[in-house]
This record gives sequence, structure tokens and C-alpha cells, in this order.
Amino acid sequence: MLTALLYLCAPVFSQTDTIAEKNLEEVIVFSGKFAEKKKNIVQKIDIIRAATIAKFNAQNTGDLFINTGNVFVQKSQQGGSSPVIRGFEASRVLIVIDGIRHNNAIFRAGHLQNVITIDQNMLEQAEVLYGPSSTLYGSDALGGIMHLRTKSPKLSATNKLLVSGSAFSRLSSANDEKTIHYDLSLGGKKLAWLSAFTFSNFDDMKMGSNYPDKYPAFGRRDSVIAFFGFKDSVIANPDKQVQRYSGYKQWDVMQKLLFQQNEKVSHTLNFQYSNTNDVPRYDRLQDKRNFGGSIGNTLRYAQWYYGPQKRILGAYELNIKSLGLFDELRANINYQNLEESRQQREYRRYDRFDSRREEVNVWGFVIDGRKKFGNNELTVGIDGQFNDVKSRADRTNLNTGTVSKLDTRYPDGKNKMNYVALYGQHILKIAGGKWVLNDGIRFQSVSLKSNVIDNSFFNLPVTSFKQNNFAVTGNLGLIYLPHERTRVAFGLSSGFRSPNIDDLVKVFDFSVAKRVYVPNTDVKPEYTYNADLTISQRFAKIFRLELTGFYTLFDNAIVGAPFKLNGQDSILYNSVMSAVYANQNMNKGYTYGFSANVKIDFAKSLSFFSTASLTKGELKKFNGTKVPQDHIPPFFGKTSLNYQHPKFNTELYAMYNGWKKIENYNPDGEDNQQYATADGMPSWLTLNWRGNVTLSKAVQLQVAVENILDRNYRYFGSGFSAPGRNFIVALRANW
Repeated sequence: MLTALLYLCAPVFSQTDTIAEKNLEEVIVFSGKFAEKKKNIVQKIDIIRAATIAKFNAQNTGDLFINTGNVFVQKSQQGGSSPVIRGFEASRVLIVIDGIRHNNAIFRAGHLQNVITIDQNMLEQAEVLYGPSSTLYGSDALGGIMHLRTKSPKLSATNKLLVSGSAFSRLSSANDEKTIHYDLSLGGKKLAWLSAFTFSNFDDMKMGSNYPDKYPAFGRRDSVIAFFGFKDSVIANPDKQVQRYSGYKQWDVMQKLLFQQNEKVSHTLNFQYSNTNDVPRYDRLQDKRNFGGSIGNTLRYAQWYYGPQKRILGAYELNIKSLGLFDELRANINYQNLEESRQQREYRRYDRFDSRREEVNVWGFVIDGRKKFGNNELTVGIDGQFNDVKSRADRTNLNTGTVSKLDTRYPDGKNKMNYVALYGQHILKIAGGKWVLNDGIRFQSVSLKSNVIDNSFFNLPVTSFKQNNFAVTGNLGLIYLPHERTRVAFGLSSGFRSPNIDDLVKVFDFSVAKRVYVPNTDVKPEYTYNADLTISQRFAKIFRLELTGFYTLFDNAIVGAPFKLNGQDSILYNSVMSAVYANQNMNKGYTYGFSANVKIDFAKSLSFFSTASLTKGELKKFNGTKVPQDHIPPFFGKTSLNYQHPKFNTELYAMYNGWKKIENYNPDGEDNQQYATADGMPSWLTLNWRGNVTLSKAVQLQVAVENILDRNYRYFGSGFSAPGRNFIVALRANW
């Protein structure tokens, strides 16, 4: 009986993928600063609402985006997720939380795990904007924006206290996950409070046992380093499918207080806190090195982990309606504190446990106003963000306890980076709304200062670094809406990214390729120039199709390239002779591609949904040679069949990636050839099922089986294998 019930059940949450929206008039997005109908925005936008977030039941925010089938995500460790939008990743994708820039002065260009510090269970809505998006949000939005809106307290319409919220507990088998969550809103007529909390404990991840025929041991973990009797020892992995030392814990807290002063004025206090324990850098724990002598060639690192990754956000927001020239005015002042660290020790090197620690303090403000007049909507604003970075490092001799100085990742003096901008965005409805014009412009100033105090490690020729950059970016687009079933949008837009402290003055060891990166302040901003066309069509109320094509020019691309330090092209770093590299504006390039979504409603309860994306990219070096652009994912997508019933719902779906051949990897970029096969990253397909049954008015049981066929696979660019067959059970309550 129970087996039959679990087979039939699936989430009661309705399908809310963007293409599935039945009426564009009802779709509201917030990425344009204020609430706006999606049909009036030229840019392609995907929307993930709270109901879909609960349906996907993902373990972190990166997995949430994977579940859409529209966003590619790279992983270097279980505690990591690095979203890719149109071939741009990490510091070239802008993350926005509640209208506040999350990117900071040390966001790197390789792969980032920062998105997982935003708890998907606390989100009301997530929006993905495709293509350059610098007009409203500034630097870093070369490939697009992820705009994440957290839940808000709910006011009561009566004199009675309004109590609402949700809670769930989830277990997963592939990594022995244990997660609990609650969010509670207490609302009066003028004052409301929201509290939310999530705790997750993830053990070591088990990969699939069904290997590709040509690669019977791909990703298999044969040996690990263990610490026995105060000594490192290489031992056999008891279960070669278990990725030892990949587990971690995370907890997230959010508190919001809303005061509705009157019908026109409201005040909101927003506090968010996220932290982890130590997060093992799993890909580095696979690296090998020839130590020589009796040790020979073996695993290089006995320890390599990120220390607790802490994120604190505090913000005050004022919203006013009908103030002078503006119909709506929003003012936000905010503060963010972020801490991260890198801890590493090589095999049997008890004399050198290295610790590098970074703390970033960011103050920011945003003031936006919107005015509607005639058929026009005008949004204007000013914003600023002020970064202060502290970088510290030391080496501990574990035998004696002696602590000595170590070269820091960033300069050990003052590191400051400031952004200030003015911008405007305009919407004009023409011919009764059949044509909609979008246009906007942004003026951005970015300054950076950094200095080295202790120059004894590298004897840098310059110890004080400064940059001042100014950029003008904008967008222009037109939408044609002949009737409610058809929408055509064509847009032009530009984006820019001012090089940050990580780009300019970082010292970084790329151990696998035996390279060390050193400062170079001659790096200039990157720019993208984009054109895209989206066509949406609904046929006979049951068939919906959306096609998007784009072409992006990438100018002044920053890449790592050979460099010289004090006339030397190689230096001894961490006891390894390493080639000297530095970030440089070496390339121009282009990316192009398409995405397609289709939704078919066979009946009121039965529907089919499929999405697919393909991106291509190439870089042309200034010497004329051409190489593949890094971060370009292979063909990927999702296909699903849904059955929905008032009491239960079921979904059978497939996730898939095409081949990424080794000749399409960038040889000098961040594609991580060393974690692929000799031929590249194999294609894969997983078959998955999830279900939900309503046990009572407030309680639902969710069950899922991911990767039913236990396929062994990795996402392109990843040094961490995806979960094998994974059984998930969650009990969810709403009130």
C-alpha cells in the first residue's frame, strides 16, 4: 500500500516554470527595481517562485538552479555551486539579494561557492536575467543577473494577529543529509515580524556506480590520506564510490521587521546570517605530486579546506508612495560582512600548516524612484558600494606550535574598492501597448586602492596600486505584442566589469599547472555587447513555445597569461618551481547560442515540459591565435512529464548534458581539464522522479528518487562527482 502511494505522489505545488505561465498579464518581476509585468521587459527572464522552490526541494541554491534545466552550475566541492549564464561565470555574473549587490571586491573569475550562502528556503522568488544587465545594477553583469528576493513579513488585515509560516524536515541518502527549516510570520495591522532558520548536515557524497563504458573508473576515489598515530598515511578508500572528506554543515538565519507607518510609508529592517563549518575543497584533495625519495608520487594535500564561510547582511529600507515627483521611492542602506579562509597542509609536512584569511566589509546604499506619466514609466536612481578587504596569513609548525608569517592572498595593507553610479531606465507603451520600448543608460565610476606592507616574500617592484575607471553602459529594445498569444522581443545591451582586487593584486597558486599568479595593475575593464531575440507563441491554449537566440561580443577579456616578476618568468613558490602568470587583457571574443522551452497541456492534469540550451564561444588573442572560451557549458537541458491532482502530484523527468570534448576546453582558463577524462567530459542523462501527497490541509509528504539508474557523471568543469542514486524524503507543513 505504501509503495503504491509513493509511486503516485509528487509535489502538490503547481508548475511555475516561466514558459508555463498562462497569462503574461499576471507575471510580475522585480529585477527592474520596482514591480513590473514581465511582458514589458525586453530581456529574457526566468522566474522561480516559492511554490516551485518547495517543489524542487533542492539541497542548496545552486541545486535549485540546476533543477530548472535552464542554468548550468559547476561544482568543485559539495559545499560549492558556481552558476554559469551564457558562458559567463563567477565574477562575471552578478548576484543581487533583495536589491543589494552581493558581489564584492574579491569575487574571483574562476569558480565561486558564494551563491550557497543564500538559503533557497528563505526565498519568495528568484529571477534569472540573461545577457548583459549593467544598466540598473552596474559592474559584473556581463552574462546576466541572479536576483533573489527573500520572504517578507505579512501584515494582518484585521485587529487579529496573523500567524503564518512553513516548516520541513528532509533526509537524503546519497550524502546522508539531514535538514530542518522553519519560517514564521507574526503580523499586526502596522507591525509584522518574520523569523526563518535552516540547518543542514551533509555527510560525504556517494557517486553513481554505473560508469560510462569507456571510463570504468571515472572519478572513483581509490585512496585517501588519513591521520593515524600522529602521522599521515595513504590508505585505501573502503568504498570507492564515496567521496571522502566532502561533507559539511551549514546554518542560515533571517529576521525581518516591517513597520507600515501609514498607507504610503513603510520601513523594513532586514538581517541575514549564513555560516558553515570547515568545507573541504574536494577537487584539491585529489591532486597528486611527486615528493621524491621514499614518498614518491602520491596525493599532495593531507588537508585543504575552506574555513567557515560567514555572510552577514543588515539593511534598512524605506518605501514611499506618491512623494513629490515620484509615484514610488525606495531608499536602502546596507552593510555586509563576509569572511572566508583557505587552510592547507601537504602530505607529511607537519612543519607547515598554511592559513590565509580574508574579511570583507561592504557598506552600500541604493535610492530609486519611479514615475509614470502617460504611456511612460521612468526609473532613475543612484547607488554606491564601498568595499574594505583585510587579508591575513600565517604558517604553523604543528610539531612545535611555532607560528610564522606567510605571504597573504591579497596585499596585507589597505584594500579598498568603491562603486558609485547614476542610472535611468525607461519604458514606453505604443499603440495601445502592442509595442513596448525599453531604453536605459548608466554612468559608473569605480576606484581601487591597495598597498603592500611586507614586501619580503616577492620583492614586488611596486607596493602601492591604484585604479580609477569610468564606464557608460546602456540598453535599447523593442517588444511586439500583436495579441495575447504572441510576443516578440529584440534587445541590444552592454555590460562591463571593472577589475577588482582579486583580478589586480592577488597572489594565487595554481598547483596542478605549476603556475603562480602575481599582481598586475595594468588590467582594464571588460565589456560585453549583446543582441538577442526572443519569440514566444501559444497555440490553441495547450501548446506554448519560447525560443531565444543571442550573440555577445566580449572585449578586453581578462585572462591569465605568462608574465615576468623582476625579470624572472619562474619562481619557487610553496617549494615548487612555478611559471609566473598574471591577469592581463589579452583577448577579444564572442559567445552565441540559443535556448528553447516547450510546454504542452495534454489535459487539465497532465502536462509535458522541456527546455534545452546551447552556447558556443571563442577567444581571439591579440597575437591573432584563437582558442575556445572557457566556462562554456555543453548542450544541456531538462524534460519532464507532470501529473497533478488535488491530493497528489507526480513528475518523471530527465536531466542531461552533452559531450564537452577536450579540444573545446580552454588550455589556460578555468575549465579544469585535469578533472575530466582524456577525451573531455562525457555526456550523461539521469532519470528522476519526485512526488508529493497531501496528508492533511497543512501537511504534505514529499518523496523523490534522483538518478534512478545510478549514473556516474560530473558536470563540465567540476572536480566533484554528482550524486548517485539518491532517495529523498521530506515532511512539509504550511499554516
